[in-house]
Amino acid sequence: MKLLRSTAIGACLGALMLASAAQAQGLGLRPSGGTGITDIMRGGPRVNATAPGAAVPAAPVTGQRSAEYIVALVNSEPITNTEVQKRATRILQQNPEAQRLPRPELNRLVLERLISERAQLQVAKEAGIKVDDLAVDQAEQMVARQNQVSLDELYRRIAADGVSKQEFRADLRDQLTLTRVREREVNSRVKVSDTEVEQFLQEQRSGNAALSPELNLAHVLVAVPEDASEAQVKALQQKAQGLAQRAIGGEDFAKLARENSDSPDRASGGVLGLRSADRYPPLFVEATQTTPVNGIVGPVRSGAGFHVIKVLAKGRAGAAEGVVTQTQVRHILLRNDQQRSTAQAIAQLAEFKRRIQAGTADFAGLARDNSEDGSAKEGGDLGWGRPGQFVPEFEEAMDRLAPGQISDPIVSRFGVHLIQVLGRREAKLSQTEQREAARAVLKDKKMDEAFETWVQETRGRAYVELREPPQ
Repeated sequence: MKLLRSTAIGACLGALMLASAAQAQGLGLRPSGGTGITDIMRGGPRVNATAPGAAVPAAPVTGQRSAEYIVALVNSEPITNTEVQKRATRILQQNPEAQRLPRPELNRLVLERLISERAQLQVAKEAGIKVDDLAVDQAEQMVARQNQVSLDELYRRIAADGVSKQEFRADLRDQLTLTRVREREVNSRVKVSDTEVEQFLQEQRSGNAALSPELNLAHVLVAVPEDASEAQVKALQQKAQGLAQRAIGGEDFAKLARENSDSPDRASGGVLGLRSADRYPPLFVEATQTTPVNGIVGPVRSGAGFHVIKVLAKGRAGAAEGVVTQTQVRHILLRNDQQRSTAQAIAQLAEFKRRIQAGTADFAGLARDNSEDGSAKEGGDLGWGRPGQFVPEFEEAMDRLAPGQISDPIVSRFGVHLIQVLGRREAKLSQTEQREAARAVLKDKKMDEAFETWVQETRGRAYVELREPPQ
């Protein structure tokens, strides 16, 4: 078992959660992969609000049949008119670009997307891939955390968009399932040769590689309550301006974030992590476009409040000479099997955490004796990892930890982890790390192509019967 993330598909859910968070904050973050009409057909759970708590009225459905009936069968499994209309309405709410399409054409594209997803979910079922309630709970909490709201507030917002809690959790479960089946089916198809890696690195050094920009930002959030008065907003803006001035004056930004930020990432000094610019909110990217490394921007206003932003690093994805933020991390992994359920693994790791924090047990010792990962013999130590190296569930939890902190048990596709961050540093990639990063970039690109081929093959193998509306 490898904890390392080897594909772009593995980031699918993480990008989706980031998109959900940005929608709720009014930041308009896009999942990576484009902004065309085909991209907005991807569906999945999204929180749609131009400001915290703001509901967007459903687009009028003129001339649409409201009756329930089956519009298609996928290997004898039905897709109903209600499913199509709900997905189409949500797309119209969240993507104004879709409004240029005639509604019948939008419905046709939505139906084709649902057929494709249904065929993929059936492959997952045949392969025995299951996502338990605890994994859905964790994904649910991730969305709420990235929206910087409580679970109750999250569900209040999605209810305002006409999405029930049951529908939202079902969407989360489907997206987790799709992510796992895509990795299982597609990962083995992609190989990157040493020759391709060398050619890629040479192109980078000669300046010919077309690489997307990468950013590492940290921020302090001064949250603005949904029902804040004009006077309250002004006072909070002044607070944010004061924090910006203190940061510009040379105060430790991480300390300012830990002591003043209203964002859940304050524990890690407000650091958001190194990632490609298209995985950051456009508001953040635009605000920092001309800002040099270590420069301060803000306050800038989003739906969540006022942000003071520091540019920690700028570079190009996979750049050979890049300086990245590395994290030294260790973990204990308990896999799910017939003898131990996910709930039992969580309970056991929670007890390990309690013992470590009480000083009655040592993390490394518990890892050596109990971890079911190859790192067990090293006391669970995974060494210094770079951004994008681990699976999204693991990395999201790791990024929220300050050095010395221990996570709660984290569910991933491999089992349940207990994670401890040992340190962080800014470091230039070694030659070996440069090759690994280059190989990951190339594999991501190939994975996108292989995934599209697999989707088409899966759709082609499915028996699909389209049905006309009842007269």
